[in-house]
Amino acid sequence: MTRTPLRPLARILPARDAGESTAAIERENLRVRHEEMRDRARARAEGRLLVLGVFFFAAFLTVAIRMGMLATSEPMEPRASAQGAAISAARADIVDRKGRLLATNFETHALYAQPPLMVDPAAAAKGLAAIFPDLKEDALLADFTGKRKFLWIRKKISPEQMQAVHEIGDPGLLFGPREMRLYPNGTLAAHVMGGASFGKEGVSAAEVIGVAGVEKYFDDYLRDPANGQRPLALSLDLTVQAAAEQVLYGGMKLMNAKGATSVLMDVHTGEVISVVSLPDFDPNNRPRPATSGDQSDSPLFNRSVQGVYELGSTFKIFAAAQAVDLGLVSPSTVIDTSGPMKVGGFKIGEFRNKNYGKLSVADIIVKSSNRGTGRLALQIGVERQQEFLRSIGFFEATPFEIVEARTGKPLLPKRWTDLSAVTVSYGHGLSSSPMHLAAGYAAIANGGRVVAPTILKQTGPRLGPRVMSESAARAARGMLRKVVTTGTASMGEVPGYAVGGKTGTADKPRPRGGYYDDKVIATFATLFPAHDPKYVLVVTLDEPVETSGDEPRRTAGWTAVPVAAEMIGRIAPLLGLRPSVEPKTLADITLTSSN
Repeated sequence: MTRTPLRPLARILPARDAGESTAAIERENLRVRHEEMRDRARARAEGRLLVLGVFFFAAFLTVAIRMGMLATSEPMEPRASAQGAAISAARADIVDRKGRLLATNFETHALYAQPPLMVDPAAAAKGLAAIFPDLKEDALLADFTGKRKFLWIRKKISPEQMQAVHEIGDPGLLFGPREMRLYPNGTLAAHVMGGASFGKEGVSAAEVIGVAGVEKYFDDYLRDPANGQRPLALSLDLTVQAAAEQVLYGGMKLMNAKGATSVLMDVHTGEVISVVSLPDFDPNNRPRPATSGDQSDSPLFNRSVQGVYELGSTFKIFAAAQAVDLGLVSPSTVIDTSGPMKVGGFKIGEFRNKNYGKLSVADIIVKSSNRGTGRLALQIGVERQQEFLRSIGFFEATPFEIVEARTGKPLLPKRWTDLSAVTVSYGHGLSSSPMHLAAGYAAIANGGRVVAPTILKQTGPRLGPRVMSESAARAARGMLRKVVTTGTASMGEVPGYAVGGKTGTADKPRPRGGYYDDKVIATFATLFPAHDPKYVLVVTLDEPVETSGDEPRRTAGWTAVPVAAEMIGRIAPLLGLRPSVEPKTLADITLTSSN
């Protein structure tokens, strides 16, 4: 290290020898030294300022980048984290046969509170009570000021409610992200959809599980990530379903019924194109199940599969078709339906004590004769009748893919005697659902092959085992057509669509045995077009009464038939069926002049 002397002796000593003053030399030396020290200090300060400037620039740049990222990302609430298994909230959509949305997921938030973080519990309780009127301010304040460290306020809130809670401004009120199930069509096909709810829940996620309908039946499929979120395609047609619900609701109100149901089925595939049960509900806000009283009074009750009823004379065509199939009779075979008729000590009567005398088998169906059908049943025999009804599905719950269908198992006679065979032949003594009846009529409509009702979209026919010959099925369809053209379902004709069907009016049973005198279950089971059936439609009304005349009328011909006819007229064009003009006999023409 080189040391510089404070005094420049090399210059001072010669100056002294020359008699010059050395003060100026020393002042100049100090000035130069001070300038050098100042330059070094400035350089050191400038270097420090440069380093400090670079540091502040990097810090501000980092903050700016982070703010930009936050500004362009979705807002997220603070989340409490905890160790545990991940909750999968993903759930596949449900669509109709044409891909239109029936159920999907919707992003929302849950509201919870952490009282230890609250600044003003009283103000928070007051604000929440104002936003959610069903919450009690006193109860909230007790929770916020007690020992609880965490509590749910709401499992689902709307964006407007979320903003209102934000405005309360308390840091102890927090939000957790949620995916909820959304049914954009509201009550449409509510009993098929069923509904969904939350299963396992965490602060940052909740598991969505099905609680009824297809949501529960296909819960594993809808939640399985391996399906790649492919939607579940149902057999329903949204436009047909909407039209059927509208017509059935109007018919139920017009006929003063307490409930109603309809089933529309493709006779070759078993696809249920529309199924309605009224009253219904909104699966977005599913009501609680009834805990007392008659379960059928609940809007959750699905009359199409859970409603097990005696369906009356709609069963008569099964006895006639089986008898023809067995070669016992033909449609023109004459049967004596005169009374009295007793089986097992019980008298078999006709509606309003009519006596039809001798009738052909076809006319037995047209006139809806109990005795005529009973005599056919006796010819068939108990065992063969049981075997036939079992083959078309009347001994088990339908395989229809909603969980409620499992509970709709038919009620069969405890002892199947000759009397049972007779009463079952005209729809009494055996209770089944409208879905069972639709499947049974589909076997007649498609030429004698059984089909299983399904809610899933199919790619082609799904015909099962043969249960009757094509000729027997053809003969049965001819009888059903005559019921509409000349029989008890004359109001069921729809111009251009050749409807065939059978009415059924059954006294409604009392809960503790016996039957009501003035309450019935009215049903009209139809197939159309009758010459080449594509669809089966079953309409059932619970306790209908038509009051336009002098006396109240409850039979299916006056109640269920006109409702079904209106429905066919509305939905047939939606199904792509073109109306056809049936040939009619021309009036006699007299030639008066050749000019």
